Amino acid sequence: EGEEWSFDDVMRSADEFADSLVTHYGVQRGDRVGIAMRNIPEWIVAFAAIVSVGAIAVSLNAWWTSEELDFAICDADLRLVVVDEERCVRVLETCRRRQTPIVLARGDVTASPPAGVVHWVDIVERGAKMPSVKLSGEDDATILYTSGTTGQPKGAVSTHDAICQTLMAFSTGLVVEAHRRGPRDHPPRDPTCFILIVPLFHVTGCVPVMLSCFSWHFKLVMMHRWEPEAALALIEKHRVTNVVGVPTQSWDLVNSPHLSKFDTSSLVTVGGGGAPAPPALVARVDQVFDNGRPNLAFGMTESNAYGPQNYGDDYQSHPTSTGQTPTVVMDVEIRGLEGQVLSRGQVGEIWVSGPTLFRGYWRHPEATAETLVEGWLRTGDVGFLDEEGFLFIEDRLKDMILRGGANVYCAEVESVLYEHPSVWEAAVCGLPDERLGESVAAVVVVREGAHLTQDQLTEFLATRLAVYKLPTRIAFTTERLPMSATGKIAKSALARHYFPTTA
Repeated sequence: EGEEWSFDDVMRSADEFADSLVTHYGVQRGDRVGIAMRNIPEWIVAFAAIVSVGAIAVSLNAWWTSEELDFAICDADLRLVVVDEERCVRVLETCRRRQTPIVLARGDVTASPPAGVVHWVDIVERGAKMPSVKLSGEDDATILYTSGTTGQPKGAVSTHDAICQTLMAFSTGLVVEAHRRGPRDHPPRDPTCFILIVPLFHVTGCVPVMLSCFSWHFKLVMMHRWEPEAALALIEKHRVTNVVGVPTQSWDLVNSPHLSKFDTSSLVTVGGGGAPAPPALVARVDQVFDNGRPNLAFGMTESNAYGPQNYGDDYQSHPTSTGQTPTVVMDVEIRGLEGQVLSRGQVGEIWVSGPTLFRGYWRHPEATAETLVEGWLRTGDVGFLDEEGFLFIEDRLKDMILRGGANVYCAEVESVLYEHPSVWEAAVCGLPDERLGESVAAVVVVREGAHLTQDQLTEFLATRLAVYKLPTRIAFTTERLPMSATGKIAKSALARHYFPTTA
């Protein structure tokens, strides 16, 4: 939005805010401090300050409703919440009930804030120094919420060690890849510069993008919200070299009717992860950008977004793969139902192991024990390894929809559908979507004698779910939903029967 901050500016502000956390609020090592904001510089300042004083930065989804924010604030037992104006309104009732202080990062500083809220500028002492706090690499550093199959999000906890290992792994992987592919036909002419096109509360925006830039002092161009034409203008103006987002955003760039108006010759890589990328997109990226090559990564919140990555020539020759294994720090195995390691070419669950993995789920020891098994992370994804070690993802064990890089768990949406008095039975499934990867669809069995329209049901859901979780297609029926042999609703049959043109 036209502002420019140097790394020294950011660190001075982080020192000052860290002093405020300790002096004004008594924040101590291990306390949880929430950040509920869109992409603005204060998000990064708050994050740096929180982790520097030994507290745990809890990233709250800026798209969440008041009800969803209430759950996370209570679940993490937050000591303090740092917000922007829109999130301030959404968390106000919860924080007043819990007597949790709120710091408002931006807004009209001349106006008196609501009770329980203070302006950032009113608590920060200019020139204050970073408090001296002894930290350990084994200390918890972050909690990022990831949707759960039970319908409630779970907080994935990572340590300082895991995050630092992740940053080193990403950097090392790029160096190895650069040497492996040899001299480029078009060597980069511009200094490395990333554009932040995903939310900072998402693991991709926080770790591989923001923290990587912080580690190496790469220029970071922040977008407050995603707009393809605005992104193209920023790429031209700032000579951006790296675009890391979800395939939806790559689609938006290559399909923009205004693409030819902008100079994108600075781009070196265009890609990211978080959702399936169709082979047509790989070819289109390689075709459209002069120097930018496609790339794709397989990562999860639980791995700090790190995993096998597919670049350039490998991506062209293996467009349906997510990259070669093992990586510099991560081992990958395909296992069967009993946990046995399967042979190359056999399909099973993908297990990964390495130093980038999270420590566990916040206050969910049983879920942690199910997911982390003797140093291995069960990803819940199904796939296989070919003879060269390339990983191919076939399906997901988890009942989850990847919509534009955002996880939408069917159980969460279904649980809210069942709250409507006219709904007798409901099931949610994903439908293929060229732009988003998948879209959310629902089939609803209406109670006898009741009448329900899509607009009415969407209005009901919108008060309880974030916008990206709302079904875009809803089929209504009075028939019972098809069941599988195990007594579960047959999601594949559901999609074929009720949405035959898209399933």
